[in-house]
Amino acid sequence: MPDTPRPDTSRRLAGLAHRVDAATPPGRDRALDALRALAILGVVLGHWLVTALVADSGTLHVESPLGHLPELTPVSWVFQTLAAFFLVGGLVAARGHAAARARGERDSTWIAARLRRLFRPVVPLLAVWLVATLGMLAAGVPWQTVYTLGKLVLSPLWFLLVLAALTAATPLVARVHPLWPLAVVVHVDLIRFGFDGPDALGWLNLPAGWLVPYCLGALVARGGPLTRAASWTLLLGGATVTGLLVAFAGYPGSMVGVPGAPVSNLNPPTLAAVTFGLAQCGGALLLLGPLRRVLRKPVAWAGVALLNLCAMTVFLWHQTAMIAVTTGGLLAAGRLGHGPLTGLHTVPDTPVWILARLGWLPVFAGALLLCLAAFHTYERVSRTGRRKPAPVATAPAVRRPDTRIEVRRA
Repeated sequence: MPDTPRPDTSRRLAGLAHRVDAATPPGRDRALDALRALAILGVVLGHWLVTALVADSGTLHVESPLGHLPELTPVSWVFQTLAAFFLVGGLVAARGHAAARARGERDSTWIAARLRRLFRPVVPLLAVWLVATLGMLAAGVPWQTVYTLGKLVLSPLWFLLVLAALTAATPLVARVHPLWPLAVVVHVDLIRFGFDGPDALGWLNLPAGWLVPYCLGALVARGGPLTRAASWTLLLGGATVTGLLVAFAGYPGSMVGVPGAPVSNLNPPTLAAVTFGLAQCGGALLLLGPLRRVLRKPVAWAGVALLNLCAMTVFLWHQTAMIAVTTGGLLAAGRLGHGPLTGLHTVPDTPVWILARLGWLPVFAGALLLCLAAFHTYERVSRTGRRKPAPVATAPAVRRPDTRIEVRRA
């Protein structure tokens, strides 16, 4: 009797998509997960495209193509997606906190659970890089290179610290109108740039600037969706104000940091970054309807859901993946007698570098998949130590007897 043929790959993928779709609670807002996934992808691709580790005199240092090719500045507008992430974060946190209070859960319990979920995947990253740093120093790697690599890995963690602070403050800020932190940003920049105030004053904008989209998300959570007119006003008004600030007030055009630039829109956030973020939030809110329609298809939703299951691991390890490919390529090129590889170790000052870097992106992605295979488990471990699927949205947990896939609340 002949063996029953195994289903091919496409059928397996279709089956997985339908199982994920069947396990998703009916009330889940899939569009929020899609916005979060797009924000994570924007951060990852943005870092991979605008960060060059240049080999020079036996050391590695960071340069950006935006510093050499300013005509590429609009690229930073596409890949600077943090405002959308904070918008979704505020919306999800406000809903989750309201639901916790309705269950009679204490604020401290709710905050502790969310912070554990946020920081647990950071532990293996820090452990691996502590060992790697000691190993590099013991092997005689120049401290400038060690510092450069460590900074690349650790600098994105500022995002987690800000998100953690805003999450912990959710019981206090969930009802704060976004105009209040926006007013703080306006006054800080006015003093800092208009009256030559101290640069240190700008760090007040680190919480205030990201409170704007976070509080906007909380406002949507408690008041319902904004009207299309309001969303268009955010999009067009924010874009117009940002353009005016860049054109006439001396703000940088890039919405990401550029090494060597006298002023950064992100470090700390400026008014231009905040108004750009409001425009981005307006666009994100306008996308919710179309995204909901697209994500009714099981295949589309499965991709979004699976990315959200490993979103924190992707964020934490994407720089490590790029560094692994870059340093590995440098060692391999040296052993083969080749010079630095274009798009990987060379100065990003020509269009050829851009084309070459695009060719390296699949290699970075492959290295990131290896990191996911090794470390995603830390994103899935529950408080009791049992492995569970990581959170990807806002609806309550649902178990179905016909599937082994469970989608839990964020």
